[in-house]
Amino acid sequence: MINCFIILAAGESKRFKSKIPKSYYLYKGKPIFLHSVDKIRESKKFNKIILVINKQHKKYLKNLNIKNVTIISGGKNRYESSLIALKKLKKNKINKVFIHDAARPNFSLKLISNLFKGLKKNKCVVPVIKTTNSVKLKDNNELKNIDRNKLYLTQTPQAFIYKDLIKLHEKNSSLITDEASLFINKKIKIKMIKGEKNNIKITLKSDITEKKNINYGIGFDVHRLVPNRNLYLGGLKIKSNLGTLGHSDGDPVLHAIADSILGACQMGDIGEKFSNKNKRFKNIRSTILLKKIVNEIKFKNYYINNLDINIITQTPKIQKYKNKMTKIISKICEISEGQINIKGKTTEKLGLIGKEKAIACEVITSVTKYD
Repeated sequence: MINCFIILAAGESKRFKSKIPKSYYLYKGKPIFLHSVDKIRESKKFNKIILVINKQHKKYLKNLNIKNVTIISGGKNRYESSLIALKKLKKNKINKVFIHDAARPNFSLKLISNLFKGLKKNKCVVPVIKTTNSVKLKDNNELKNIDRNKLYLTQTPQAFIYKDLIKLHEKNSSLITDEASLFINKKIKIKMIKGEKNNIKITLKSDITEKKNINYGIGFDVHRLVPNRNLYLGGLKIKSNLGTLGHSDGDPVLHAIADSILGACQMGDIGEKFSNKNKRFKNIRSTILLKKIVNEIKFKNYYINNLDINIITQTPKIQKYKNKMTKIISKICEISEGQINIKGKTTEKLGLIGKEKAIACEVITSVTKYD
């Protein structure tokens, strides 16, 4: 059975009033739409993710880590974009499909689980919340009171059995604002489940009310070069007669990055986290250690803004490895390649580094903490 999650991000975002389209505006350290992509990956409940974009916005996807996501251009409105995505799936034997507005980045994994539960006995499941405001209806210049206890505000993601949704979608001729409307218009039962107050739709810039603090950290590491060891720099294995001596794989670049991140987040240092007296970390790849640290800081609402990296070595020359290292670091730290700057430096043949007996690295990291 194949499950698909469709993220609609093709709108023009005119009400948002920003030079950067709303879906790509940074929110809690990354573009708004990317929160949904990452959350769905984390859920591990979907075989396929489709991102529907405005073809005018393709440049904003450059340097973002969005592998294993099918990206397609949408239509003139939400309804058209949704139908284009659903038709794209016809050859994939889809069982369940979720449709979500990219402008809602704060849904929870619990909500995803509840939607799946609802689909066991229903064709359409929609999260809703009740309004707490008094509501009036203006009809032919006459105001009417409406019982707010009978009103529900719908949210996304909305969950469907694919074959039923595509059938209704293709036969529909009226403009709709969400897919649940297709079922309601045909008087087909839908299942309403409790939505989430935090799952708001970002429409205006004022909807983003996050409080944030920017902190900085410095990291430094140096490793001796010796025979019969592998040379890892920035997570990249480099062909060399000499490698770095260390308890782990001895990657001075990732170690310095780790320390700079921990420093910025006031969380100690890499030696405290992964002691060289612990056999579990003997020869362990530093990519694993750095990933653990990135996951820890995310849990505390820290997000990396940028990394400025100096690799100090007489040999090898860093220039030809920069791009590959940037890609690796970008993936581990869950930031774009544009947020990473790597510089190769020498000591003009002075000292241990100049004599090709050691490699060092220093890093400055900026992080943002969101309340």
